[in-house]
Parts: sequence; structure tokens; C-alpha cells
Amino acid sequence: MLDALEVVTIVVVGVMVGVEFSVAFVVTPILDALPDDSALRGRAHGGRMLGALMPFWYIGSLALVGVRAAAGWGAPGTALVVAGAALLILSVVMSLLLLVPINDRGRTWTPENHPADWKQQMKRWDRYHYARVAIIIAAFALLAAALA
Repeated sequence: MLDALEVVTIVVVGVMVGVEFSVAFVVTPILDALPDDSALRGRAHGGRMLGALMPFWYIGSLALVGVRAAAGWGAPGTALVVAGAALLILSVVMSLLLLVPINDRGRTWTPENHPADWKQQMKRWDRYHYARVAIIIAAFALLAAALA
């Protein structure tokens, strides 16, 4: 049973990390290369779509890691699992305090109702997102090392 939990945990966290990495290093540069209205529309749509999904994915990932830490308490690698969980907690706190407020504003923007500084706000979101991606990659690496 513990083996199945570990596989599910690695897959769920790994896919989440892959999606966030893709947003940072693939989707965002594509959107930034589009004309202003298209970039604004794309970011707003992405904010709505991923903004609805990611809270469940982050909390679900954290829950799986927590269950694995508890179920495998004392087993080899549990300290790495706990460290990975701590990084995931940091990513959730960072999301709530830094990224979600910007995303909540940005997902409502249209070419007709956006603020003049929308690009600066999106660049700030991007910087926070790069840091969050680094944190969740580190969390995933710890989990992979612990559960491999």
C-alpha cells in the first residue's frame, strides 16, 4: 500500500511541477510574444483556467505528501519527505500571499478594462512564479530522492 501511495504522490506532484514549469518557460514567453490584446486575453484566460485548478492540485499534492510522511514515519527517506512537504507549504503560502492577488485581478482584465500597468503587474507575477517553480522543483527532487 505504501508503494502505491508513493507512486501516486510522485506522479501527482511531478505533473504539477511540469505544468508550472511549462507555464513559466513555455506558455508565458509565447503569450508575451503576442500583440498586447492577445497577450492580455491569453493571460486572463490562463488565470481563470489554471486559477480554478491549481488550488486543488497544490493542496492535493501537499495532502498526499503529508499522508506519505505519516504512513511511512520512521522509514528511510521520511526526513526528505517532510522537507519536501515544508517546501510545498512554502509554495502554498507564497501563492496565497503573492501570486493569487495578482491573478485574481488579472483574470478579470479585458482590452477594454485593464489597468495601465497590467504588464508590470504580470512581470511581478512572473518573478514570483519563477521563485515558486524553483521551490516546487526542489520539493519534487526531495520527494523523488526519498521515494526512489
